[in-house]
Amino acid sequence: MKLDAIDLRILDAIQRDGRITKLALAEKVGLSPTPCWLRLRKLEKAGIITGYHAHLSVRRLAAVASIMVEVTLANHRQSDFERFERAISTIPEIVACWSVGGGVDYILKIMTPNIDAYQRLIDSLLDRDLGIERYFTYIVTKTVKDETVLPIADLLSTEPQGDE
Repeated sequence: MKLDAIDLRILDAIQRDGRITKLALAEKVGLSPTPCWLRLRKLEKAGIITGYHAHLSVRRLAAVASIMVEVTLANHRQSDFERFERAISTIPEIVACWSVGGGVDYILKIMTPNIDAYQRLIDSLLDRDLGIERYFTYIVTKTVKDETVLPIADLLSTEPQGDE
C-alpha cells in the first residue's frame, strides 16, 4: 500500500493520541471528517493499524522487576524454534520476544513482581525442556527511553539521515 503525506500525518497523530476524536483527527491532518475516516479505515484494513492501546506506567501500579534475557537454543532446526516460540507466546510475564541474528537466538523482555518470581519463571522454562542451551539475564535498573511512537516519516525516507 502506497502511503501519502496525509496517511503519514494520520498515523503520526493516532500514535500520539489513540483517543483523538475523528473530528480532531480530520482537523489535524487537513481533511474533512468523512475522507479522513475512510483513510483511517483503509489503514486499518491494510493491517498498518493493528490496534489502539493505552500506554501504562507500570511503576505507578506496582514495584516490578524488568528483565532482558538473551537465549540461545542448543539446536537450530525449524522445529526447535517453533517449539520455543509456541511456549514463549503462552507466558504472560514474557511481554516481548525478538528472534535475532548474531550470537544469540532470542531476546526476551520479562516483567515479574520481583527477582524471585523471575527465577521461578526461568526454572520452569528450563524444566519444560524447550531446548535452551544458555541464557543471560540483564536486570533493568532504570528506563531511559521506552518510546511507543514510531518515526514513520523517517523510517519511510530513502534519504540518508544524520551524519551518513
